[in-house]
Amino acid sequence: MEHDLAKGPAGDAAPTGRGGSRTTKTFWRKIREPLAQSRFVKNAIASLLAQFVRLVRLTSPLVAGSARFSGGAYAEFEPGIIALWHGQHLLTPAYYPKRKPLVAMVSRSADAELNALMLEKFGIEAVRGSGGRENARHLDKGGAKALIALKKSLSAGKNVAMIADIPHGTPRDAGLGIVLLARLSGRPLLPVAIATSRRKVLEKSWDKTTINLPFGRSAVTIGTPIFVPADADEAEMERKRQEVTVALNAATAEAYRLVDGPR
Repeated sequence: MEHDLAKGPAGDAAPTGRGGSRTTKTFWRKIREPLAQSRFVKNAIASLLAQFVRLVRLTSPLVAGSARFSGGAYAEFEPGIIALWHGQHLLTPAYYPKRKPLVAMVSRSADAELNALMLEKFGIEAVRGSGGRENARHLDKGGAKALIALKKSLSAGKNVAMIADIPHGTPRDAGLGIVLLARLSGRPLLPVAIATSRRKVLEKSWDKTTINLPFGRSAVTIGTPIFVPADADEAEMERKRQEVTVALNAATAEAYRLVDGPR
């Protein structure tokens, strides 16, 4: 009898591994949304991301043939519009010169808020808006405000950075928003790519986001500056959009060639 009492009623049996897993999942679902909305948590994650990006930069020396954001052949084109691809832009804050003003457009999506917070850790100003757009004549209110803010930054002598392809659109295909900014401002587009020899590509992401890893080699490439005439019509804007696409893809291919080639 003592043995039976020690076992206890069947209903009081210890939870199985599967039950514990369900409890954990239920608990996580309850705290996930509050955590996602917490400014403290977001700042903490952004700080960790910034430190990781700095680690990649410190442990991945630039290979011969890399370009530089300041001085040299590109100084005459400043202030300029740094054009980047989605999924290839994450290292830019660590490679951009310190104390050199930069204003970057960041999507207004909730996911992009961490990116905006991380930029702040590097002293880079973030402008929230969607600037890709397939049709530059039909920008939404937020996108139009963001382009105006970037134009003002260029007029003040600051470089700006903008992702060229449209979120969740066709990756590695420039939208018209960045071409419109070049037309409105009169400043050149600078096709930029940054690559590292150690990296993990998220193949299932729409833009094949690249997670750059430390302790390898890195390269920065800057393509030939692209100017857009102030009187560019719809056909010319489309030609310039295609030119940006080709130039950015060429810069990206060259960056990977530099880091993946022989030491």
